[in-house]
Amino acid sequence: MFSSRWLLAPIFLGMIVVIAIIFIKFFQLLIGFIPESMGMSFEEVAMGALNLLDLALLGNLILLVTFSGYENFVSKINPAQDHKDRPSWMGNLDFSGLKLKIVGSIVVISLIELLHDFLEAAQGVDPNIEFWRILLHIVFVISGVLFALMDYISAKSKTEE
Repeated sequence: MFSSRWLLAPIFLGMIVVIAIIFIKFFQLLIGFIPESMGMSFEEVAMGALNLLDLALLGNLILLVTFSGYENFVSKINPAQDHKDRPSWMGNLDFSGLKLKIVGSIVVISLIELLHDFLEAAQGVDPNIEFWRILLHIVFVISGVLFALMDYISAKSKTEE
């Protein structure tokens, strides 16, 4: 019979392919950004740096979900168990902790996009689109706070039992 591990393992393998694509895209942008940066204004350099930061955060988010999801739902990654470079969260991050890290990453990515828009404001930004982006960012922040509050209440009720 098929277990969830056989259904999820190919998905995590696909996420590794996505990380490779993000890696390639990051270095394409970086290689193009370096020579162009010499003639750029501060705002343009900041925009380029924000684009690179956005890709780095996205890559971190995908790595976090891939490794944590694999360890939680498919199998432990034992060869890395005692390695000095093994991240401290690996093997210790449960679904609740993963959820908070994902929401936190999404909030930061959303904030970077808003900062990106703010730096581009001189070129004209559609106020209607900006309103919805800000509203969506606020929803992300409130969701993160509510998730953290739910986890706090859940942990507190477990300790009182």
